[in-house]
Amino acid sequence: MKKFVIIKTGDTFPAIAGKLGDFEDWIAVGSGIDQENTRVVDVQRGEALPPVDTCKGVVIAGSHAMVTQDLAWSVAIEKWVPGVILSNIPVLGICYGHQLLARAMGGVVDYHAKGLEIGTAVIELVNEDTQDILFKGLPKTFAAHVCHSQTVIRLPDNAVRIAENSFESNHSFRIGPSAWGVQFHPEYDDRIMAAYAGNMETSIKESGLCLSEIMDKIKPTPIALKILRRFGKLIE
Repeated sequence: MKKFVIIKTGDTFPAIAGKLGDFEDWIAVGSGIDQENTRVVDVQRGEALPPVDTCKGVVIAGSHAMVTQDLAWSVAIEKWVPGVILSNIPVLGICYGHQLLARAMGGVVDYHAKGLEIGTAVIELVNEDTQDILFKGLPKTFAAHVCHSQTVIRLPDNAVRIAENSFESNHSFRIGPSAWGVQFHPEYDDRIMAAYAGNMETSIKESGLCLSEIMDKIKPTPIALKILRRFGKLIE
């Protein structure tokens, strides 16, 4: 039986995991796909990537690692991704997964020139009349939670850019009919985002940002969540 596969590329902070769960939990709940049809593959702990033909759909999750570290498990995912895309299996890369998906298909990833983007941000569709099945009919601008210091500095040649903001020019893209990357976190709710900011206070200060200002702007992000839920509908 084919499964919805969540590629686990890292763990959240222990203090968050104990209270709110981890990346794979948030993705599973946000996508609306039941546990019986979901398989989590923890590649950072040595679990092998599944054969492509056993995947009904794939989400590549976020991570505290950096794509440019070229960790062995990360490079293995890069080599695996093109086969998933060529098979037209729906795949969604989130944050780290977004960057990895782009690099696997010929894009370039590096540290963002402006440093850290964290908190609730305003995301803007490049084309408000987009017919993309995940973004069609959404507001021109919407709120989403973000937490990243690396970025896709150049998209793959065949990628269609979908969303941006004043900080990040490549907040979302699509390759072919069924592969997407989102730099933002549609699986985060406001509790998770606040917990992340609180656990990253030192990094926030080192980046010249103000934790209290970030906290004050955190709010629910139902439109971003809708994108993840629509992805789940593709593979139910």
